[in-house]
Amino acid sequence: MSATEEEIEDSAAPLIEHLAELRTRLIRAVSAFLVGIILAFVVAEPILQFLLAPIEATLRELGDPSPTLQYTSPQEYLFTLFRISMVFGFALAFPVIAHQLWRFVAPGLYKTEKNAFLPFILASPLMFLLGASFAHFVVTPLAMAFFLGFADVSSIFANLLAGSVQNLPDAAAVVPETDDGIRITFFGKVNESLDITLKFIMAFGLCFQLPVLLTLMGKAGMVSAEGLGSVRKYAMIAILILAALVTPPDVVTQLILFTVVYGLYELSIFLVRMVEKRREADLRAQGLWFEDDEEGEDPLFKEFDEDDDEKGDSK
Repeated sequence: MSATEEEIEDSAAPLIEHLAELRTRLIRAVSAFLVGIILAFVVAEPILQFLLAPIEATLRELGDPSPTLQYTSPQEYLFTLFRISMVFGFALAFPVIAHQLWRFVAPGLYKTEKNAFLPFILASPLMFLLGASFAHFVVTPLAMAFFLGFADVSSIFANLLAGSVQNLPDAAAVVPETDDGIRITFFGKVNESLDITLKFIMAFGLCFQLPVLLTLMGKAGMVSAEGLGSVRKYAMIAILILAALVTPPDVVTQLILFTVVYGLYELSIFLVRMVEKRREADLRAQGLWFEDDEEGEDPLFKEFDEDDDEKGDSK
């Protein structure tokens, strides 16, 4: 066997081992996901009742003694339960999936990289859960109160036009369709009502990932506290646009989302600043920090450049 063939075999062996390891991790992750789906499907109906609780509470506040949602196709309710099973099954399986991902990636990381990366894996699901809870218990009730309350006002206005002709000017031309006026009633569909709730949960869950993402980027040197602070006004505009897109046209809800997300942005700046101070302390302890760095060059790269210069002089 030639030397070239031996080199090819040596390089192919680690690749096959990595692929086999990846297959094992994927099988375990998918198996955990399927188990999570089955477990979530068993309790899908109580979960559905929990998710639709803000709509029920709003309808009762508007005077509906027996709030009702409907489905219009035979498979709709089953597919709604299956959708809930998918979302919450993934949530149940996430610790196993994250563990399998960590077991696959960790052997290729240095000890310092492991210590830096692991806290973010643990913080990410916690922040998502916090954002989802905020969406369900605060934002969704406000949104439902706005949407259904607006429909209730529209119903009153329509009944006024159709039934209370005596309250209108004599020149008004109103032809009521019934003696009691037109009754506008909310007949909500299960899947559409659930869709609104899940969108809020996903949107706020992802927004609450902002401190985790920016702190991780600061740890990698991709962003700085000074840089994030300098674009603060642009971040405020972007957050306002986000609030207008993911919330109903209700000023109160939009202000709540803006306040929360902007607070998370300021928290991210604080965390990045803490990361930078810790990094500076570590570099000072190693003797790699230079106070007279006029051009703002990273101390690590400056140290590497000085080593290269010394090697060039020795040559």
